[in-house]
Amino acid sequence: MEGAFLFAALLHFKHIYLYVAPAYGIYLLRSYCFTANKPDGSIQWNSFNFVRFISLGLIVFLVSALSLGPFLALNQLSQVFSRLFPFKRGLCHAYWAPNFWALYNALDKVLTVIGLKLKLLDPNKIPKASMTSGLVQQFQHTVLPSVTPLATLICTLVAILPSIFCLWFKPQGSRGFLRCLILCALSSFMFGWHVHEKAILLAVLPMSLLSVGKAGDASIFLILTTTGHYSLFPLLFTAPELPIKILLMLLFTIYSISSLKTLFRKEKPLFNWMETFYLLGLGPLEVFCEFVFPFTSWKLKYSFIPLLLTSVYCAVGITYAWFKLYVSVLTDPPVSKTKKQ
Repeated sequence: MEGAFLFAALLHFKHIYLYVAPAYGIYLLRSYCFTANKPDGSIQWNSFNFVRFISLGLIVFLVSALSLGPFLALNQLSQVFSRLFPFKRGLCHAYWAPNFWALYNALDKVLTVIGLKLKLLDPNKIPKASMTSGLVQQFQHTVLPSVTPLATLICTLVAILPSIFCLWFKPQGSRGFLRCLILCALSSFMFGWHVHEKAILLAVLPMSLLSVGKAGDASIFLILTTTGHYSLFPLLFTAPELPIKILLMLLFTIYSISSLKTLFRKEKPLFNWMETFYLLGLGPLEVFCEFVFPFTSWKLKYSFIPLLLTSVYCAVGITYAWFKLYVSVLTDPPVSKTKKQ
């Protein structure tokens, strides 16, 4: 009961936690409303407690009524939702969050350049730097199909569903819930509409709890946190912040890698050669973006290049971590319990 009340209150304080609401909803329904499991860990359907289900519903309803009731009474509820869900602000933030849509936008950009070079596209019909102008606005893709809010919603739901099914049909205790929560946060980050860069922290922070349990989770955590933290560098763009953000990230990253390597020293290496090469590539990328590019002739005409490179490079790492975590969740065996989880 207390978990339902606290999360409902948290959600109304900050609506970004809607990203992880499916994990909380399914977990509470399964662990609180069903009071027993079969020996193989699956649901014992006749153990459903209707009173508990109504109690959860009342808690969510009362918190929502207390939060949104005054706006409803003043006929301002539509204004609230228009600000909470800004569909007119475009698919991506001014600086692309490193997710699937960053890769999609970059591919559209590359195909546009190739199309212009091969004279397959009319340059007069192509908007100038619409995606890379740094403005929060709606834009149309040039070659690839343009993306609508409904399309992002469908993609997000499809990406979340396997983790929800695993939480329901293949219980793994508290670790299973935590993994589902992380996958819900990551999937929403990957495919959501107008995702802000800082939303990656919704996945990074709980992933740190998993990292000390298994070597595989530690590897995923290090890739996700290193890439996710670096992707936030463009938000700290003034000169005095440059040494601070680099030093803080280096200290955290080196400490995390050394600590987890020590913890899992009897296991296989945390990174393979491809992952090592990718993470080391963040160094040259930072040198180019901060120390080389500002002194090139491209700075005036192609000022968006550092942001584009950072977003796309980090999107590769975050996508890889998301995929690797999903494979781990889908292939791990269930935890068999006969009692309530």
